[in-house]
Amino acid sequence: MKKLGIGIGALLALMLLALLMVTPMPPARLVDEAALRAKSKAYSARIVRDDLGVPHVFGKRDADAAFGLAYAHGEDDWKTIESMVLASRGTLARYQGFSGALTDYLVHLFRIKELVDARYDTDLTGKTRALLEGYAAGLNLYALDHPQAVRPGVLPITGKDVVAGFVFRAPFFYGLDGALARLTAGPKDDAPKVISLRDSRNAFMASRQPNPHMGSNAFAIAPKRSTDGATRLVINSHQPYSGPVAWYEVQATSEEGWNAAGGVFPGTPVILHGFNENLGWAHTVNKPDLIDIYVLKINPKNKNEYWFDGQWKAFERSTAHLRIKLWGPFSLSVPKAVLWSVHGPVLRRPHGTYAIRFAGLFEVRAVEQWYRMNLAQDFDQWQDAMAMNAIPSLNVVYGDREGNIGYFYNAKMPKRQGGYNWQEYLPGDTSQTLWQGFEALSTLPKVVNPASGFVANANNTPFYSSGAGDNPNPAAFAVRYGIEHYMTNRGHRLIEQLDNDALLSAQDVERIKFDLAYSKRSEVARLVHELGTMDLSDDPLLEQAQSLLMGWDLRTGQGNRAAALGVLVAVKCIAQNADGDPWLMDPIKALKLSAVDLMKHHGRLDVPWGEIMRFRRGAVDVPIDGGPDILRAVYSAGHDLEADGTLTAVAGDTYIVIVNWDTDGKMTARSRHQFGSATLDKNAKHYADQAKPFAAMTLRDFPFTPEALAAQGAREYRIGYQGRGR
Repeated sequence: MKKLGIGIGALLALMLLALLMVTPMPPARLVDEAALRAKSKAYSARIVRDDLGVPHVFGKRDADAAFGLAYAHGEDDWKTIESMVLASRGTLARYQGFSGALTDYLVHLFRIKELVDARYDTDLTGKTRALLEGYAAGLNLYALDHPQAVRPGVLPITGKDVVAGFVFRAPFFYGLDGALARLTAGPKDDAPKVISLRDSRNAFMASRQPNPHMGSNAFAIAPKRSTDGATRLVINSHQPYSGPVAWYEVQATSEEGWNAAGGVFPGTPVILHGFNENLGWAHTVNKPDLIDIYVLKINPKNKNEYWFDGQWKAFERSTAHLRIKLWGPFSLSVPKAVLWSVHGPVLRRPHGTYAIRFAGLFEVRAVEQWYRMNLAQDFDQWQDAMAMNAIPSLNVVYGDREGNIGYFYNAKMPKRQGGYNWQEYLPGDTSQTLWQGFEALSTLPKVVNPASGFVANANNTPFYSSGAGDNPNPAAFAVRYGIEHYMTNRGHRLIEQLDNDALLSAQDVERIKFDLAYSKRSEVARLVHELGTMDLSDDPLLEQAQSLLMGWDLRTGQGNRAAALGVLVAVKCIAQNADGDPWLMDPIKALKLSAVDLMKHHGRLDVPWGEIMRFRRGAVDVPIDGGPDILRAVYSAGHDLEADGTLTAVAGDTYIVIVNWDTDGKMTARSRHQFGSATLDKNAKHYADQAKPFAAMTLRDFPFTPEALAAQGAREYRIGYQGRGR
């Protein structure tokens, strides 16, 4: 009873404290709207919307084109851009409540504002800062022109806000979320110091299957492998269909020489992957070991000190005042301690105190590297941009008009000493584990102009990125780099179809991109084979399901009658990017659950795949080919059928581009977006106008040149000072 009394007393005290902390939301900062409008008059842009609503933005300077890009994207996706700005500031919870609190805390924990404030003027060139300020001015002008769409306190948006968005987003592409999730979990029987960081990441990814962020395809074909002597680059990132990392198609052109098209995320002022007249590049997610977590020894007499190199050192301390929206005008102010060691940010957990150090912790130049990649006009200039090594991760596949192709395992790889297992939690009491600086990009795997005439990556190991004899040698790269060795199904299928002597036409390349099969070397094939060896005769439903799977050709076309059962079983059993790993669920249990699910909703097991997998957008509800880890990638939100007996596609193939340079170096491109340019407005013409052709796997000719755009241009308007620009 004594313990119970103390518990109730503590609870009441916490409730009282919480009530005292509930206060009216502080007033939004005042905005000098006249000053913001005056700033916008320093820029001018012409925006031409083609017949699919895609914006082609023109300006005299690069900063003018960025200004127009921001305004156009704001017209189509302001709410998402605004949320990204708030997230990068660490103020999301003021508007979204408790769902934004963790994001806000991480922004403070990683010192993103302090980093950007310290390095914005020193690490970024004046030209890049001018681009960023032009982009911010475009967002501010859109907000001023549409005040009903803007939440109080958002304006003014600055170039620093834009950079902060890059800094905050980058580490989550190489697995920081997984490391943090494992670290912030409750006490475990096993000690964190002996749990592999890579295992932690894999376990986290498995727990949130399917994980569309892990997917992407990219490949390039050299002239010698083409029937017509052309160079071809396939750009095919896999992302959620909507949200902060969903692609938006745009072309930006200036009289200073910037003329690039491709995909941007909400809040980014440069093409992240795409092409210009002379070259192009595609990204896929990679997972090098760019994160280190240190176990700190805390002074038993002073919890604010840790042991390092033979002495107690004090943590750098600050307080994050998280403002969390409750109801109406009321909010909760929550003070949260922020600790920092020589390693980086620190987290206290019941099982210990840990410091985190990761590749992007001190880097603000990613936007400048992408900007330089946009501006590059030949392979040498593009490689000079890549040598900045400011984009912390992401594979890159390259192609150009001169016939050059290449694959680059891009990573901001820490310079680590030998003698430690860098895949494990590390001792934080010595400078021997405190890495400084990064390896040169040239020391990491790459393949340039291989004899096989192709390069490819689909989130698989870089050691199978080209033909036999052209691949990097795994023995040449240190284990401490943590480079992947697994193969995805998509990686297998690309290599199987490209590693031969056959010449490929444009139609062949498109066919490979939309391939619908699981490889016989895939985890799906291994799972099906294993189920086929089992004696299931004591259960008629399992025996029927087994028979159907044994006849499956491992394809995922709309009419396939075994794909539904096969995919439902596979997503329950196979971890993302697994390669010979144990199954997540017992295969017999997964088969039973999937069979019961199909019988419950459809009364049979052999339901055509297109009746199950649906592509939905507004009034569009159509079948779609493909599936998880298929080159025609399609992911649903869960492992089981929805209430209506279907699955709704939510991620996978999104923005697709195939770029061609003919024998004369002339560039043409074919593209497709999953929905359309109007991201949020359900009543807009371009909200779903690309949905049906996307589901049908058809591409359109992208109007890159002025002549092509003139034939497709549907609407033109100007923003900013009308006396500038073309």
